Amino acid sequence: MLVRDEFRYEMPTKIEFGSGYIQNLAKYVEEINGTKVLIVGDPGVLKAGIIEKIESPIKKANIPYHIFSDIGTEATIESVDKAFHQARENQCDAVIGVGGGSSLDIAKSVGILLGNGGDIRDYVGLDKVPSQGKPVIAIPTTAGTGSEITRFSVLSDKKAKAKLSVGSMFNCPTIALVDPELTLTLPPHITAATGMDALTHALESFVNKETQPISEALSVESMKLISRSLRLAVVQGENLTARKDMLLASTMAAMAFNTTRLGLAHSLAIPLGAKFNIPHGVVNAILLPEVMQFNLVGNTQKFIEIAKIFGEKVDGLSDLEAARKAVDAIRRLKEDIGIKQNLSDFNVTEEDLEEVAEEAMLSGNTPINPVKPTIEDFKNICRSVMDEVRSEKCNE
Repeated sequence: MLVRDEFRYEMPTKIEFGSGYIQNLAKYVEEINGTKVLIVGDPGVLKAGIIEKIESPIKKANIPYHIFSDIGTEATIESVDKAFHQARENQCDAVIGVGGGSSLDIAKSVGILLGNGGDIRDYVGLDKVPSQGKPVIAIPTTAGTGSEITRFSVLSDKKAKAKLSVGSMFNCPTIALVDPELTLTLPPHITAATGMDALTHALESFVNKETQPISEALSVESMKLISRSLRLAVVQGENLTARKDMLLASTMAAMAFNTTRLGLAHSLAIPLGAKFNIPHGVVNAILLPEVMQFNLVGNTQKFIEIAKIFGEKVDGLSDLEAARKAVDAIRRLKEDIGIKQNLSDFNVTEEDLEEVAEEAMLSGNTPINPVKPTIEDFKNICRSVMDEVRSEKCNE
């Protein structure tokens, strides 16, 4: 598949990347003319003492602030409503999001609402936000979602058991403050899951129909960083070099897919995550090798390149055999870092697949996948990572 020779690349977020950069936070708040700030962070970052690192430079600069931490494992519509109410009640004119994708997506949503009013449900879909919201500084503490620079906020509607997406360049943070030191205490299982999320972003952007020269270069470099450092970051969490590589890989992958979007792993991950509470990085890790296998014939040369990035020897092989080495490499990687679950572990059954597949077919990621899927294709991808199919294969 050729790379597009006519394309658009837009990047409104300023990126500040470096160890210890969190100490400069007050300077960045002043840069965006923030006079009273809402800090959005989940209970995990509070417990880890990261919020204290955020507070310290702001206190020294005498910048008034309030903290919102009523956040669960996912960003929800309800949390956005509560955070917006707190920000408006306290007349906040800037937002700092700190944490994983949930905290950052809520912070971005609050920024939209402070600038545009209304209800966040009004802006679900692509390009529904009418104007720039209040400024947001996004500070990631995981290396996976890339939400610190993307135009997307993914929000769960618990009542509907659905995930809703707000996509707009007006949703991009004003500044991404990317400090690898904040990821040093991330537990191994979260490091593994978020790392696979970053890989899925880079890889799906790289092979889809919207790939273009800038996003492609970002994807390649991201995958190189992940190939050399994800295993090490999982087993040596204190290794700052590995942490730098992974955080940079995550941000670069997000810069790639922010323009191109993704593919079938994400098409399926959204309904599966919403209905069965599967962590986003885990469900991507489960699905990615099977989606790659499905896509091989649609972009064989790109998969050969991925195989080489991950150290596979492809000399003397046919193109398709060489491309399959990429699938083998990613399967091995996810197992090496301890992700061995399948969909059955999360109580997904055959009876659930029709609804999941129908929702996946409606995703904006589906039309740009290198191979056009059917409902049955989606179901077969899911079946390939369920206990029933594995047992049948073992008995053959």
